[in-house]
Amino acid sequence: MKCNKFAILSSIAILVLLLFSCNDKSNRTIIKGSINNLEDSEILITYFLSDSLVIDTIWTNDKGDFSYDCVIDDLTSFSLFFNNQNSSVMLFANPLDKVSLKGDAQVFDLVKVNGNEINDDLTKFKEENRELITRRYLLYNNMLETNAVDSLNNGMALVHSNDDAKINNINLDLIMAAEAFIEKNPNRLSSLVLINEFFANAENSESFERVMSFVKGDILKTKMGLNLNTYLNKVKNSAEGSSMPYFKIIDVKGDTTNSYDYKGKHLLLSFVSATGSDSRENIKRLKDTYNNLNKDSVEFISIYIDSNIHPNEYIENDSIDWTIVYENKSWASDIVDAYNIEFVPNNILISPSGVISSRNISASAVAKELRNSNKNDQ
Repeated sequence: MKCNKFAILSSIAILVLLLFSCNDKSNRTIIKGSINNLEDSEILITYFLSDSLVIDTIWTNDKGDFSYDCVIDDLTSFSLFFNNQNSSVMLFANPLDKVSLKGDAQVFDLVKVNGNEINDDLTKFKEENRELITRRYLLYNNMLETNAVDSLNNGMALVHSNDDAKINNINLDLIMAAEAFIEKNPNRLSSLVLINEFFANAENSESFERVMSFVKGDILKTKMGLNLNTYLNKVKNSAEGSSMPYFKIIDVKGDTTNSYDYKGKHLLLSFVSATGSDSRENIKRLKDTYNNLNKDSVEFISIYIDSNIHPNEYIENDSIDWTIVYENKSWASDIVDAYNIEFVPNNILISPSGVISSRNISASAVAKELRNSNKNDQ
């Protein structure tokens, strides 16, 4: 068979071009790192690309060095999980960025991330609060080690209320430091990241709204800024003191009711799991409360968020006397979204006038609040 000289040359040129393009990283975002004290060589990396979750594995050498590259189309947040996914670091990258990580896997909150304005700012914030973060790590690690020892002693775990209090105080100091940073840097994307980390909380809408008021300029028009504002509005609409968001439910009997059907009575919305131990305890305590209430003045509704996963017999075994809803859309359901439920169990108490009086109220506190409310009404 005869071969055309120019065809051969063209094929070689195409092959060289393909090889070059495969190795060319000029159009890719590069993340390099050096992490000490890794328990194994595997790092899990996750990020969103065009609304799809990407999960990938990075392999490190025996020194903890690694390199990862990818193509992204916008500012993207990456999460890196290591030490059997017990530790994690978040970083941010724009297309074509070169981002570096350096630090100790054991004190992962102090891993330095550099390579653009956001990462540099957040690393600076960590360094300025290094003492607080280190103390928190030592306290938390001490609690884990002590609990492990206690568990070996016939399961007699000690209550470390003193350490808990110290950690809570450190967290409050970090929140204050974050607020000071945000107020001082109202035009930087890193401020939005700190708001998301420390203040985007459904149970503390006042602090969330206050720090969002500090933010100025074009960063409010970014995807991160728009998302935080949307979430803030959701938090405000479902906060204590707000009018109850509208809902429409279909209970296990097939009956349909709306939120306004409950006006004139106290209403407890209890969001629970079919199998979670905390939810089991919550339901047990609510039963005790319900049995001693005047049923003419209060209604209970239990919404099982994971009823699409667990068989109904799990729920039927609870033998509940009040309204039950199997929420087949799970965490994507309208009522879960409207009331901004982020964990279960979560009890929300609504007054007869249709105002949210308490969020995340414990089952044991429901009876007390209802008694106090009835006294005030008299």
